[in-house]
Amino acid sequence: MAKYDKKTIEELIDGTIDFFKLKEMLSSFKDPERFDTYLSILQDRVPWDDKILLPVGLHLYIVLKNNGDRIVKCDCGHEFCDYRDNWKLHALIHVRDTEEKMEELYPKLLAPDPQWQVIREYYCPTCGTQLEVENVTPWYPVIKEFDPDIDAFYEEWLGRPVPQP
Repeated sequence: MAKYDKKTIEELIDGTIDFFKLKEMLSSFKDPERFDTYLSILQDRVPWDDKILLPVGLHLYIVLKNNGDRIVKCDCGHEFCDYRDNWKLHALIHVRDTEEKMEELYPKLLAPDPQWQVIREYYCPTCGTQLEVENVTPWYPVIKEFDPDIDAFYEEWLGRPVPQP
């Protein structure tokens, strides 16, 4: 099992990793320290001290507050909500639901029909970073695609207790 250094994991995060190194990483078992190295790199890149428990996506994390709360937080420090809630309901939402709004992204004849599909874009209210995009039918509820069991992840998958404040 190959063990990768911090520089290689940073290249993986930044999307600058060599193709053949990436292929090697994807084809082999993960070394036990990789998740910790990954979290360490992410933690070094944010301007706040709350401990990152789990990344939710690019620029978005489940963090442990000093009071023991687990919340969803953006790179910039914006705090959305408890991690069990749907953070998207606390974001700025731009809905592309007209032909004009669709044509900002797609050529006229290749754009989705807004009667059949809308594009929802979710942004951080503080820094304006786009955090997620959904393509759904107009009536479809806001999707919550990630509902982690953090305790089970740490205790059963990583074999250690969940970090405490």
